[in-house]
Amino acid sequence: MSSETISHGHAAEASVHSHDSHEAHGHDHHHEESFLSKYVFSTDHKMIGKQFLITGIIWAIIGGLFSVLFRLQLGYPEASFPVLEDLFGKWAAGGRISNQFYYALVTMHGTILVFFVLTAGLSGTFANILIPLQIGARDMASGFLNMLSYWFFFLASVVMFASLFIQTGPASGGWTVYPPLSALGQASEGSKLGMDFWLISMALFIVSSLLGGLNYISTILNLRTKGMSMTRMPLTMWAIFFTAVLGVLSFPVLLSGAVLLLFDRNLGTSFFLSEIVVKGEILPNEGGSAILFQHLFWFLGHPEVYIILLPALGMVSEILSVNSRKPIFGYLAMVGSLFAICILAFLVWAHHMFVTGLNPFLGAFFVLLTLLIAVPSAIKVFNWLTTLWKGNIRFTPGMLFSIGFISLFISGGLTGIFLGNSTLDIHLHDTYFVVAHFHIVMGVASFFGMFAGVYHWFPKMYGRFLNNTMAYIHFWVTFVGSYLIFWPMHYQGLAGVPRRYLDKRGWASFSQFGELDKMITIVSIIVFVVQLLFVVNFFYSIYKGRKVRTENPWGANTLEWTTPVEHIHGNWPGAIPEVHRWAYDYSKPGHDEDFVPQTTPLKDGEHAH
Repeated sequence: MSSETISHGHAAEASVHSHDSHEAHGHDHHHEESFLSKYVFSTDHKMIGKQFLITGIIWAIIGGLFSVLFRLQLGYPEASFPVLEDLFGKWAAGGRISNQFYYALVTMHGTILVFFVLTAGLSGTFANILIPLQIGARDMASGFLNMLSYWFFFLASVVMFASLFIQTGPASGGWTVYPPLSALGQASEGSKLGMDFWLISMALFIVSSLLGGLNYISTILNLRTKGMSMTRMPLTMWAIFFTAVLGVLSFPVLLSGAVLLLFDRNLGTSFFLSEIVVKGEILPNEGGSAILFQHLFWFLGHPEVYIILLPALGMVSEILSVNSRKPIFGYLAMVGSLFAICILAFLVWAHHMFVTGLNPFLGAFFVLLTLLIAVPSAIKVFNWLTTLWKGNIRFTPGMLFSIGFISLFISGGLTGIFLGNSTLDIHLHDTYFVVAHFHIVMGVASFFGMFAGVYHWFPKMYGRFLNNTMAYIHFWVTFVGSYLIFWPMHYQGLAGVPRRYLDKRGWASFSQFGELDKMITIVSIIVFVVQLLFVVNFFYSIYKGRKVRTENPWGANTLEWTTPVEHIHGNWPGAIPEVHRWAYDYSKPGHDEDFVPQTTPLKDGEHAH
């Protein structure tokens, strides 16, 4: 017997003991919970997951609305919209968005969707709901820390939301908040109090992410049920585990950057400020480096891309397998590619800085590593396509969004190869090519992973199904619309159209894209309206959706589908089930059903995977 199996045996034994003890004092007292303890300050992982999801949905509507507003400006730069003045007062005087407010909208849109929706909304939701259910645990390692994680996120949300209402307006230094613009209040209105709010909000958000991440790691390592070895875990668990590791290692770096920037702004330090003149005034700062902040930011910023993508990669793998009625192709290769992405994510940050005067020798090093990260991504794509190949495919809404995710992941990933090459990047940097690549591979693809997860696990969350007709409309309009919005931007980027410009009419070479910008704006509005259809479907189905009659509506193998439809504290009413096989025994010869749950013991002569 190997040392690994012995150590795992001990771990499993310990985990069983901990479960039993939890069960013993978790089920003796069935006291009535108050509204506050059940819905607000809940320590139950399922409720916390729902809190993250609903908060994320609210933020997604706000962030999406901002994008519609600045798309109006880009598509119709000469038009005025009186309703904007009614809404935003001085920021949209005469019905036209001011320069300052345009940059604030772009900043807020990026910050909200990257951090508050796709990081907290995606990881926070599915890590919380799925980890205990899929590994066979009563709850998270620490319910209290889990609750704190949500409330720090909520507090960060409140601070960020408050910044929208202050007199000088919200932060407007772009979502990357590069100094010196972000460090000097006198540089612009959006660098005054709004920027302090932004930095405080991000600091609170990072605390939330760290509390959550440490909890996820310790739960997956320590609380797996008997028989649930690491190699029997569903791929979703592996993905969430690596996501948490990425977050715990990279978020503190941004925290240090945010705190030092606050010091520069308010305490007279010079971490990121060197000799500088503003409006004829020579500032006393010297010795700092704005480039240092870029290094700190992108050391989180690039892992952040994978913090957003990895949970989606894991969920898509699982949904594809369930709905193809086939085992996932190359399970260990999938785990290995997740691990490789996790390692390489830390070694590529400087490809965001090719145009900062980076030493070309160093640049070549980062080019190599950037192109290398395409290999594990390609392994994943190959394995997904092979899983689909000759499968008995069911086109559920979750499955459609998973296939849509693969399409977006491929097309968005291919454009990344151009940007990863430093010689090409010099021409494409800060053009619409970057916007197109970034939104397809990280923004829209991650959203598709999130939607796939919501459609697939909604019956588990609420005991009801989402409306299928609305789901199909949601998928097709979003899928086609996303390509119509972002694909043409590649051509704008190749023509050198710079991003973050609110009016391009002054340049003869760029003004030719006026009609294209109008088309993109119209499609953006349509896609945004369809997302509201999803929100209606979501909240309607919680109360009025078709009820789930069976524990396992999709015929899936993983443990969460062995729990009762009615939620109970501790997930399983009796003992926690024991695991006997991996999560992907679909269409296995010798079995009557086309799925074999993990809890089914092996038959005589049957080989475990």
